[in-house]
Amino acid sequence: MSTKRKNTAAGKKGRGKTRKVEYDDEDISSEHDSEVEDAVDAGSNADGEDTADDDLTDVSAFPELPPPEGGWGKSGTLLMCGLTNWDMAGRKAPPKSVKVNIGRNLWTPHTFENLNGTRVRLVASGPAASHSIIVTEDNRCLAFGRNDKGQLGVGDTKRRDDPTEVEALKGETVIAAFCGRSHTLFLTSRGIVYACGDNKLGQCGIGKADICVTKATKVKYSGPPIVKIGCGADFSMILDIKGGLHSFGCPEYGALGHNTDGKYFITNTRMAFHFEKAPKKIVMYIERSKDGHITPVDCVEITDFSCGYYHTVAIDSKSRSFSWGFGGVGRLGHNEQRDELVPRLIKYLEPPNRSIRSVYCGSTYSIAINVHGTALMFGQSKRTGEANMYPKPIQDLSGWEIRCVGVSQTSVVVAADDSVIAWGGSPTFGELGFGELRKSSTTPMEVKALEGLYVTAITCGLSHTLMICRDESEEEKAKIKKLEVYSV
Repeated sequence: MSTKRKNTAAGKKGRGKTRKVEYDDEDISSEHDSEVEDAVDAGSNADGEDTADDDLTDVSAFPELPPPEGGWGKSGTLLMCGLTNWDMAGRKAPPKSVKVNIGRNLWTPHTFENLNGTRVRLVASGPAASHSIIVTEDNRCLAFGRNDKGQLGVGDTKRRDDPTEVEALKGETVIAAFCGRSHTLFLTSRGIVYACGDNKLGQCGIGKADICVTKATKVKYSGPPIVKIGCGADFSMILDIKGGLHSFGCPEYGALGHNTDGKYFITNTRMAFHFEKAPKKIVMYIERSKDGHITPVDCVEITDFSCGYYHTVAIDSKSRSFSWGFGGVGRLGHNEQRDELVPRLIKYLEPPNRSIRSVYCGSTYSIAINVHGTALMFGQSKRTGEANMYPKPIQDLSGWEIRCVGVSQTSVVVAADDSVIAWGGSPTFGELGFGELRKSSTTPMEVKALEGLYVTAITCGLSHTLMICRDESEEEKAKIKKLEVYSV
């Protein structure tokens, strides 16, 4: 593949003294520092008092959403590659009481022996996550990975290397899931959202300031059925069937889209956040002209969206694109590094000629697929070097029919035509699947280990990748059998 790239230089990431900087690339899983602890200590909350009683609504009375053609995901064989020492992912040093040598790097795609041949129809993780969710063909929702905040929803905070069923979701049909840094959202076929994990900043949306939610718990929401969910590092987004987007969690950098970054000072040296403990609808969408004039955009019905660590990009029913949150290195696509506190129209992606059909947000970058099938990238997918301040085509993917995309901190894995293509700068831990001799690549390369196999779904975590591989023909089954096997 061609290795030629053209990028626009990113400006300096100037920040005021009171701004909290992004997490270190080498230590992305580290907790918020004392300023967030201050928020918890001070009982910071934008919505007032906690809800006294749990929501006892009988969810079985809710009608099920109509499944798409082909059902809720096509079943196949689960493949995994990358780092399996979940407690070490993204960390410079292990936390206390963590054994460093549990888990290894899977440099090529492996089948998962512990599933005992069970087929999988859904895989889910997130760019900042060291845990994953899978849903089997027989509708069991299983979780594994890091669990120090209860993000697996299994009722405790013990790490799981073996996929463990989420008991609270038994009897429910999970149609989507998404993982934040230390929290998880689940979406059922009835349009109900459940959450678990770290809730220090309200990112579980249960209406309470419980620090840790170890059991999958219904989100405090009573509007139209939810059809899509997403997580940033410490915030959450849910989309209802009528096109309304609701957010909750940490408002830092304007990530919630409510025209505030939520900051306030307890003293002249201690800062905290007014966070949202329950879903709150985003009501304002704007267009900003070159001279800074702001015009409200009417009749916005969101149809799709994706969340990065601290930013979100969304598409509406008129194929318009909006972005908001942290604007560093151009990840919002506006050719500037301004933080956007409310959703702003991306002028570079205006319909009809430049509209996009899908979007995928990684840590500090966004990838959009336009109506012509071209992949565009804005932001910075490498740890160093230049950034794209506005959407630019990924030339190495020109001519490929892209079917699904997985995005991580700096790694990208794409299923296109009958191949899997990946790239990501060093250090990598096997999530690209190239093998131990060629661990990383700054330009897209085909994953040779998957040659002849058809991947139907991809998700990327912080340092690992999960894929669903079609296993219908005898030839496909034989090729899958030749892959290495991972056993816990």
